[in-house]
Amino acid sequence: MADVELLVGTTKGGFMLRPDPQASTWSVRGPFCDGWPINHMVGDPATGAIWAGGGGAWSGAGVWRSSDGGDSWELSKLTTGELDAWAADDPDFAQSIGWSRPEAPFGDEFSQVWSLGLAGDRVYAGTKPAALLASDDGGATWAEVESLRQHPSADEWSPGAAGLVLHTIVADRADPAKLWLGISAAGVFASKDGGAAWERRNSLAESSGAGSAADAGHPGGPEGGQVGLCVHNIVQAPGAADVLYQRNHVGVWRSGDGGMTWVDITAGLPSTFGFPMRVHPRDPDTIWTIPLNGDTEGRYPPDAAAAVWRSTDGVASWQDQRAGLPQESCFFTVLRQAMAGDTADPAGIYFGTNTGSVFASRDEGESWDEIARHLPTVLSVEVLERS
Repeated sequence: MADVELLVGTTKGGFMLRPDPQASTWSVRGPFCDGWPINHMVGDPATGAIWAGGGGAWSGAGVWRSSDGGDSWELSKLTTGELDAWAADDPDFAQSIGWSRPEAPFGDEFSQVWSLGLAGDRVYAGTKPAALLASDDGGATWAEVESLRQHPSADEWSPGAAGLVLHTIVADRADPAKLWLGISAAGVFASKDGGAAWERRNSLAESSGAGSAADAGHPGGPEGGQVGLCVHNIVQAPGAADVLYQRNHVGVWRSGDGGMTWVDITAGLPSTFGFPMRVHPRDPDTIWTIPLNGDTEGRYPPDAAAAVWRSTDGVASWQDQRAGLPQESCFFTVLRQAMAGDTADPAGIYFGTNTGSVFASRDEGESWDEIARHLPTVLSVEVLERS
């Protein structure tokens, strides 16, 4: 079995979960990153390096990095926060907390890092408000990829409920110069040249309908030939570079042409709303998602009974997977970055909840175990996998 460690971002720091090979339990380490809100963590399986992005109005935004498996962390602080303003105006307070004026190259331009992505030797970060940053020295220093905010559509971008956030960064596994970004609520953007130029990719395929009848007229739904700009997640199918899946405000969508066009594949799910997705590591036609009951209905599992839904036939049909998941009075939410998977055979699938639980399946969703509970609100789950 591959050496798997889960990287879990929460509202009170980053955590790392590791299975005990002699038992069915998992150990929990953390919190890391001085208890900062950590929106996303990623790791490099080749080197074991780990990055954690987050922050907020109090701390400012930044990216933490560890080169020793999480034993120690170093912060690249990118913007200032309220703490810095207080300390700058109050020397006694500054002295009491050991504060010194930080180097914050982006001033107060953004409040959080929302997403991270690895593309070859480059590390990317997405921010709130939406901008794309890149680092070519392992996360020590950062520069904006200015071409994104220079896109002709930038003046039209509108914030989603959580603000205007760049929440998803996908790099092609075979060609790190090919990138896809998800911005709420501006849609999907793609680059073929490492971010030198960007194309907006939100078009409905000709064969696609206008979306589910229940969502007709929803402001986040399809309109004017567009799939809907409030994208929630994007995942790329392994071994099929042009096959992408998208979770947005009103359903699940598939593209077979790198995001040029999208087809609605929601039929068969119990609801159109949800956030996370995962594609099988070897089969581009097998995907998992976690539907929630609706945008304004509470954003918890339909009928308050948790289920992960899987399609194994390119989403011609969906099946619910419930064994080991709570089936009564379940009101948790699973957020957009809080589902991940490994490359084992059978593949492992993992997700975290806003109630502080992490669930794991080592048999592709057939059965589930709660491997951690009482964590802070889980914002993201990723796998660091060493062979």
